[in-house]
Amino acid sequence: MAAAAASELLTGWCLFGLALLAILIFCWVYVRKYQSRRESEVISTITAIFALAIALISSALLPVDIFLVSYMKTQNGTFKDWADANVSRQIEDTVLYGYYTLYSIILFCVFLWIPFVYFYYEEKEDDGNTCSQVKTALKYTLGFITICAVLLLIGAFVPLDIPDKKNSTEWEKVKLLFEEFGSSHGLTALSFSISSLTVIGMLAAITYTAYGMSALPLNLIKGTTTAAYERLENTEDIEEVEQHLLRIKSKCRDGRPLSSRDRRTLQQLEERLRILRRRERHLESVEKSWWTKFSEAIRPLKIVWGVFFIIVALLFTVSLFLSNLDKALHSAGFDSGFIILGTNMTNPLNMLLPVLQTVFPLDYILITIIVMYFIFTSMAGIRNMGIWFFWIRLYKIRRGKTRPQALLFLCMILLLIVLHTSYMIYSLAPQYVMYGSQKYLVQINKTINGQPRDLTFVSKDCDADAPEDQCIVTRTYLFLHKFWFFSAAYYFGNWAFIAVFLIGLIVSCCKGKKSVIEGEVDEDDSDMSDDELSTYYH
Repeated sequence: MAAAAASELLTGWCLFGLALLAILIFCWVYVRKYQSRRESEVISTITAIFALAIALISSALLPVDIFLVSYMKTQNGTFKDWADANVSRQIEDTVLYGYYTLYSIILFCVFLWIPFVYFYYEEKEDDGNTCSQVKTALKYTLGFITICAVLLLIGAFVPLDIPDKKNSTEWEKVKLLFEEFGSSHGLTALSFSISSLTVIGMLAAITYTAYGMSALPLNLIKGTTTAAYERLENTEDIEEVEQHLLRIKSKCRDGRPLSSRDRRTLQQLEERLRILRRRERHLESVEKSWWTKFSEAIRPLKIVWGVFFIIVALLFTVSLFLSNLDKALHSAGFDSGFIILGTNMTNPLNMLLPVLQTVFPLDYILITIIVMYFIFTSMAGIRNMGIWFFWIRLYKIRRGKTRPQALLFLCMILLLIVLHTSYMIYSLAPQYVMYGSQKYLVQINKTINGQPRDLTFVSKDCDADAPEDQCIVTRTYLFLHKFWFFSAAYYFGNWAFIAVFLIGLIVSCCKGKKSVIEGEVDEDDSDMSDDELSTYYH
């Protein structure tokens, strides 16, 4: 029996180990792709890779959690021979300790490591004194540490009681689940802090992921303008600017000084000419590159991928809408965080994932695809919009030209979005995230001609009506819903996500084709950045 339990446990964790290796490789390639070749720093690169990897690893723990609770039971609804109370508790605690470790590391990255490295490199530009840089970075980082301490203290002592007016039978079940989960102040504090970061991740997902879900597929379908056509237009622009410059300079040939207005115009035209000539160099390099020829050859494949991605985006949106509508119609309302146990209105993903979960590891593969889809759409949104603080544009994210500070900002945003991804997956497939493919036995009295006959048992999918000792709820679900007010915020955030996606879809449809060198040439670039052309175009 013990050997069987160990085998089931080992299978789930071995797959998690493979996912860990794949995540580390992906993060290294991803960060190296976007970091600046001229301004790359070892510490910022390691920090970015590690932070993004930890976030992805925490999301990889979700299917492990679901796999382990599902494999404690057979398909007929009975517990396996080895899955007694002690073994079940041991397995659940193993997953819980995994979340403890990963979420603690995430707090360390968000509130200490990333801020320190960021401010260290911010100061490096102004002062070469390492000691002074460290002191200044620690001073600013202390503010983040204070915020973390406040969140932990609030989380440790915040009241978790649901308002009395919602004392329904279903809410009694929720309370019992949380009591089983544990009531230690440390666990509550960690859950509160991570939930706070998840809310920030929700805002980032609404801003970047929702827009990226529409921008990425439509950009693939539309394609880009050709380098030859852009070069022709750029050459015409250069000639026009040069003629304008000659007209202005001709005014001072007889020794007369230029007016202040003409001097400003002259300066603006010279700057525009510098940019146009840089564009000419980039366009010439792109036109001759093997990558451009390869991209043209696989153009039909890009269109197919674009159509596929837009179908997936619409599938996600419909599933999210149905899940939120279910909560709006059948939950206990705002004061309960719109939490429901089970589903009354199913959606495509909620039906698909439990079926795939029975054929190991198909659900793991699909969850990985969903997480990576959110990563790529988020990246598409960030690349199109840049990183903003309200109306101030802080950084641009460009392949091979992203500064160390921008890279840290990028990985911080992606880390928070990936944190929110766990709740997004719950919203898309609540039944799967809560119970996996678990079933339980229901007793049915058979009657023939009105006379009672033998008792029979039939299996039924786990839901809110299941007896407490028959279905095991995942640790992920309890982490996500320990505080009802965060659940309420997630609910409204989902509606905002749907709205931004639809707006982004309309905007993306109205936009024309992107430039073949979109984002590669900007006014604040120096001519030295052209040295990196060979990295991508030859």
